[in-house]
Amino acid sequence: MADLAKRAKAAEDAADAAATETREKLAARVEKARAEADGDAEKLRANANAAEQDLADYWQQIQTGWKDHVRKTRATLQEKHLKHDAARAARQADRAEANAADAIAFAIGAIQEAEYAVLDAALARADAEDAKAAT
Repeated sequence: MADLAKRAKAAEDAADAAATETREKLAARVEKARAEADGDAEKLRANANAAEQDLADYWQQIQTGWKDHVRKTRATLQEKHLKHDAARAARQADRAEANAADAIAFAIGAIQEAEYAVLDAALARADAEDAKAAT
């Protein structure tokens, strides 16, 4: 703010002095003022461009950070999904193995029943033969 007041006072003084200066001196001051204004305008453009670039860089960092966050989150979810799938597959395998063991036990029981039936039939045949021979 103080710089603005100083510049306003300098412009006022320059305007007062311009009334008494020669054309050549006045033209030189006009050219100097134009060069200073152009320089200030260029500084403002450079500052604006730098600020714009800083803002663009800032948003790029935010976007990159967000994309990284999303990628990590998805990877974590995929990992949990795979672990869940692996656990589910393990449970299914456990059930299948238990079913197979039950089927084997059933088959063994069926074989034992078949063996009993064969022996019982053989005994029945022997009893029939003994009964026939006794008559």
